Amino acid sequence: MNMTIDQMTATSKSNLDAVIGLSNQSFAGFEKLVELNMAAAKAIMTESFDHAQALLAAKDVQQVMALQTGLVAPMAEKTAAYGRHVYGIAVETSAEFTKALEGKAAENQKAFTQAFDSLVKNAPAGTESAVAVLKSALASSQSAIESAQNTAKKALALAESNVSAVTEQALSAAAAVSKQA
Repeated sequence: MNMTIDQMTATSKSNLDAVIGLSNQSFAGFEKLVELNMAAAKAIMTESFDHAQALLAAKDVQQVMALQTGLVAPMAEKTAAYGRHVYGIAVETSAEFTKALEGKAAENQKAFTQAFDSLVKNAPAGTESAVAVLKSALASSQSAIESAQNTAKKALALAESNVSAVTEQALSAAAAVSKQA
């Protein structure tokens, strides 16, 4: 089985295009994180100054305590929203990577299967048992890959639901603390 120069060039071009696409996706995800962090930093700075001014304008200790206590629940909500946003960016970028890598894996699997079929067709007489073993190994490896991909997808879904549950519990706890004070 000999690859022609055109096949090698096409494969190299396809691989380079995949790397360029993944690099662009990585940069886009990084860009979203930078924008989010800049917006969060600006909001924190503004809110901190506003809160400091409110504290300075307080007439007594009860007002100071009320201002401090009133800060807990909104801060927890903002922190949770920030975390959800970061997590969303990570999931989106990861999904794009997964989609691209699965597509590339499917391409490679197809090319390998075609090459393997060509090899099997041209196998010398008397190698039928070896070919059968190779076919069985190929089928097993494909099954294992599919199983691993499905398991990874299920684990990601479970992680997403756990993050949501923990976030909701944290918000509930912050709201309860805020009400008690």
